[in-house]
Amino acid sequence: MGRDLQAGVGAGAAAAHREKVKLFMGVLALQFLLAGFHIVSRAALNMGISKLVFIVYRNVISLALLAPFAYFLEKKDRPPLTFSLLAEFFVLALIGITANQGFYLLGLYHLSPTYASAIQNMVPAITFVLAAVLRLEQVDLGRRHGVAKVVGTVVSIGGATVITLYKGLPLFSHNLHVQAVLSWTSGSPIFNWTLGCVFILGHCLSWSGWMVLQVPVLKRYPARLSVISLTCVFGLLQFLVIAAFTEEDLSRWKVRSGGELFTILYAGLVASGVAFALQIWCIDRGGPLFTAVFQPVQTVAVAVMAAIILGDQLYTGGIIGAVLIVIGLYFVLWGKSEEKKARSQDPEMARHLLGEDGGAADKDQQVSTTVLA
Repeated sequence: MGRDLQAGVGAGAAAAHREKVKLFMGVLALQFLLAGFHIVSRAALNMGISKLVFIVYRNVISLALLAPFAYFLEKKDRPPLTFSLLAEFFVLALIGITANQGFYLLGLYHLSPTYASAIQNMVPAITFVLAAVLRLEQVDLGRRHGVAKVVGTVVSIGGATVITLYKGLPLFSHNLHVQAVLSWTSGSPIFNWTLGCVFILGHCLSWSGWMVLQVPVLKRYPARLSVISLTCVFGLLQFLVIAAFTEEDLSRWKVRSGGELFTILYAGLVASGVAFALQIWCIDRGGPLFTAVFQPVQTVAVAVMAAIILGDQLYTGGIIGAVLIVIGLYFVLWGKSEEKKARSQDPEMARHLLGEDGGAADKDQQVSTTVLA
């Protein structure tokens, strides 16, 4: 009997180890898929695809993927739509899709994807600031987790400031560009370092604002896939209205090469489809904090891919700023982790944070970011 017990314990430990390995590989795969999105987006711009056309096609594919799942899986969970809810979805789309994706591509047009990815690491810090300003989250400087989140926010902002104002010296004296992919990424990228950083910061601010503002919406309309789908509908309509005035040349809407088709399909199918499903799986198995901890892996992957595929150069100012942002990210994540522990031990604390279902809202926010980012 003792041997059977030991064998059972051993089998359980082996199964747990395999589960951890699968989760670890899943999170890494997620970060590499999202890193690829930065690269193909920059490649699309290099090939001359219109920013608006790229965004519209991406959101059409995203909506086609999400809408059936939202309709069938959440049939019983969807409350009836009201005018006020539709107005809130319109605002969420304006911030979470139109401003978010628009600022991202404008920033990527002027900036290396490496630094766009690096600056994105400060989204948790910006989200914390906005939640604190709107009193959705309490800033408790009397506790370690409160101090950690404030310190992390300040360090992240400092890192973003360094990237924006100090480009620094190039790290490599030679070009790592692979000649075989020159035809796929041909073009003359226009770099305006400061302007690109400002646009990416606008993207991060929009992204954070969307995550904060969706909390009350999810409480009233607790169907996360339907919320994302309806947000995509309004965002697509907003971009189509903008395109009607700015992209009157119909030839701009034609996909002219296999490279352009690949970038559009990757953005829609892989970044908003496969990566979205993988992110849900990772968060369900490991939690939102575990998944967020691996975000800097994406930045490293983007740096390597951008150097090899796009021939991007790294600069000392960007590296220093990126390191500071990652340090700030881990301070904020550690503070959130400690806050969750304190909240579980002190139920009264939950009243001053995001409410009793704050944890669920956090998870809903995390699983939505792949589609809208």
